Amino acid sequence: MKKSLRNSILLLLTAMLLTVSALADSGPKPQLTVKVENAPEEPYYLDLLEKGDYQGHTYGSGDGDDTYSGLDWSYSEEEIAALDDELLDALRAAVPEGWHACTAQGTNGVPMWGDLIGSDAGGVRLHSFRYHGVPDTYRIILVTKSGESWVSDTLHRATLQSSATVDWAARTANVPSPAMAYALQFLCMLLPTLLIEGVLLLAFGYRSRRSWLVFLLVNLVTQGGFALYLAVTVLNHGVSGWSLLFYLPIELIITVVESLLYRRLLTERSWERAVGYAIVANVCSATVGLLLIDPLWRFIVSIS
Repeated sequence: MKKSLRNSILLLLTAMLLTVSALADSGPKPQLTVKVENAPEEPYYLDLLEKGDYQGHTYGSGDGDDTYSGLDWSYSEEEIAALDDELLDALRAAVPEGWHACTAQGTNGVPMWGDLIGSDAGGVRLHSFRYHGVPDTYRIILVTKSGESWVSDTLHRATLQSSATVDWAARTANVPSPAMAYALQFLCMLLPTLLIEGVLLLAFGYRSRRSWLVFLLVNLVTQGGFALYLAVTVLNHGVSGWSLLFYLPIELIITVVESLLYRRLLTERSWERAVGYAIVANVCSATVGLLLIDPLWRFIVSIS
């Protein structure tokens, strides 16, 4: 049993090191995807607006040679030359007082990559705005070639990577409820854990109704609390190598707590078996959870 325990712990450590190494240099960045339904049939530009008047190019040392506008960050020189100057001027002119256009002008802080034109995606057009300059509080502006302009109400980005939907026909903009994303992330972390540890409970010979009630109550407190913590942390900060450094210590604490609880409460078999089950079950579920946390988060972001 000691050999199996040692191998299980080594498996968890290996999975954690591989995951942290893969994510350490590629941590997620803020992103907002704007989906345009019933998009204009004529050419148009769409941009994000941030509070505050535009203060000019604010990147680089300020010597004039290495300062960049929002267009410089978002497009190559050839792409900038191909943009419609009249449409750009119309967009800038339509910006409300006290706001500035993050791509057509620039952000007043860290940079952002924007997409004024958008891309077709099965009946809707997608505009992606990425990197640390994506504002938390924003408005959406859309200006058409014929001169029509529209500005949304003030919206808020509730999670690190999220979306907003513009219905051009109705002239409305809305954002999905973050509650659904939190609920999905929570369930996607908790249910695989319950499944894995439930199968192992059977494998360790626990069949009685009382054993299963103990299993569910203990896991709803320990793993349920951990899944809730992960849901909030992951959706607000994404999955990175640094955030996962907290994963192993928390799992170790849960393993110790569950070992103590199962030793007293899982009385269908010997206390040694109960403790062994707690250790093996937590190592296995933690390893699988560590491998699933990034793809699950990316999937939830893609549908929310």
